Amino acid sequence: MQEQPDKTNSIWGKGFFWIDQRLHIKTLVDYMSHKTVPQHSGSIWYFFGGITLFFFIVQVITGILLLLYYRPGADSAYESVKFIISEVSFGWLIRALHSWSANLMILSAFIHMFSVYFAFGHRKPREMTWISGVALLGLAMAFGFSGYLLPWNELSFFATRVGTGMAGAIPIVGDYLLTVMRGGENVTGATIGRFFGFHVAVLPGITTVLLALHLFFIQRQGMSEPMGWEEKPETSKKYMPFFPNFLMRELLIWLVMLNILAVLAVFFPDGIGPIHWPLGQKADPFAPPPVVIRPEWYFMFAFQALKLLPPHILLMEGELFGIIVMSLGGLLWLVAPFFGGKKANGKWKKFTLMLGWFVLAFIVVMTILGYILE
Repeated sequence: MQEQPDKTNSIWGKGFFWIDQRLHIKTLVDYMSHKTVPQHSGSIWYFFGGITLFFFIVQVITGILLLLYYRPGADSAYESVKFIISEVSFGWLIRALHSWSANLMILSAFIHMFSVYFAFGHRKPREMTWISGVALLGLAMAFGFSGYLLPWNELSFFATRVGTGMAGAIPIVGDYLLTVMRGGENVTGATIGRFFGFHVAVLPGITTVLLALHLFFIQRQGMSEPMGWEEKPETSKKYMPFFPNFLMRELLIWLVMLNILAVLAVFFPDGIGPIHWPLGQKADPFAPPPVVIRPEWYFMFAFQALKLLPPHILLMEGELFGIIVMSLGGLLWLVAPFFGGKKANGKWKKFTLMLGWFVLAFIVVMTILGYILE
């Protein structure tokens, strides 16, 4: 019988053996090969977590490239962005990729969150996975808010002034929070420094730690199974190996997302429709504000809801009342896994689904109204 050739004699085999001796990669591969992913009608939703991660990676890479040329400051921010777009080779493309990936990352994170919620993937024992995931979505929106001011153009200046003013309306800590965000009482060059620091240092550091925890929770607990999966006979359950089957499918979807991102960045470098980021005119604090000031689409639902409130509600300002209610609603959404028990059956299951559809409908309707009504 002819002996099989020793794979360790090849260049790749020797390289893998050298690395495995130091990092024990084979142990990790063996661990991943024993992990499985449930296969059912809703398995497609499992991929949106990885899609969000892909766009975050694009954000990091393109952000580093932009950082090589960007200079924060009231006298240099706008000029440096203009230089990137017009003078740097493919600078316009990198900025477009950064902007599009930011919007697509938040969109995929929203889809991932609601798909987990409606599938009851946040139920016990995955409470910490849910909390870390919702917190990551909040950090992604904070990235968008802090990065919006960095071009220091007219629209971003006045939108930031409105946004930070809303944060200043929060009871007790509002004034302090306003000063911390603006670096003073008004939106000035110091505000750019604050937002730049948050955008490239503080938020990435917190996100890296929280993302590592989120991925650790998922790897330890595995993908959530559908409701009622425990009662099904073992013969009717289907599982897919995480490595290489699920991982290869994930990478294929990443390749599709990369193509979609490239098409959007090339053909719509300044965005399209309500999702746009033209450089426009440089910010002038003494100029009159634009007739219509709108935030990014992922803040529009909150912005529009506050606009529809009456001036006064229950002996307090309507805006303050709205901020308190939405803050309490966000807190309730964060701790949702701690209610309803392990299986969330019966009436509580119906209430959970109704709450989820109400939140989703509220976000969608308020966002649409925000772009229809002026």
